[in-house]
Amino acid sequence: MQQGEVPASIPPIHPEGRVFVAGAAIAAFGLFWLSPVAGTIGVFLTLAVAAFFRDPKRVPPIGEGLILATGDGVISGIVHTPAPPEVGLGDAARLRISTFLSLFDVHVNRIPVSGTVKAIRYTPGKFFNASLDKASSDNERNAIHIVTPDGTDVVVVQIAGLVARRIVCSLKEGQQVRAGDRLGLIRFGSRMDVYLPAGTEAQVRMGQVAIGAETVLARLDRPTV
Repeated sequence: MQQGEVPASIPPIHPEGRVFVAGAAIAAFGLFWLSPVAGTIGVFLTLAVAAFFRDPKRVPPIGEGLILATGDGVISGIVHTPAPPEVGLGDAARLRISTFLSLFDVHVNRIPVSGTVKAIRYTPGKFFNASLDKASSDNERNAIHIVTPDGTDVVVVQIAGLVARRIVCSLKEGQQVRAGDRLGLIRFGSRMDVYLPAGTEAQVRMGQVAIGAETVLARLDRPTV
């Protein structure tokens, strides 16, 4: 490692989190004027904020029809239900795979499949615990409709949680995207839903820990028989 390089074991901070880390560091410095104990607590809080906004490098698997995990966390739901009404895909049931992101997980969100962003629809809402099923319909959310090169509709939804108060999405309508790339983040606890065509077979199970951009949630080329 050359002088000035950051060790590979220390992931970079997402740009959205830099102001929070800087603010926490300044506050910690000020607390040392009050007492060494308060300053030490401030340092640990700064490290916690930095850990929350960490943005580690990921290496997506290669393969046709792979649907990748959109975030780090526990698979909390595998059900068949209509896509959010704001994306206009009708009432037909689709496979929905949900990932719950705790405060300790990486909160940078990832794109599940390559294609074109057809629509982005933000919907204000409540802030129930993101692990609850009703969070998909009642909580603040941001739905992203992606169309794959073969015309398949895939919807990924960023859902705010009990503590989360801001959804960040860096994509634009009409943009070409690649599976595994970053799409945004949700601050301080959240959930990610992915809606896939009916008949798609899930490749994960309830309670499994998923890694964003690396875990394969499903395969579009392997329909249920």
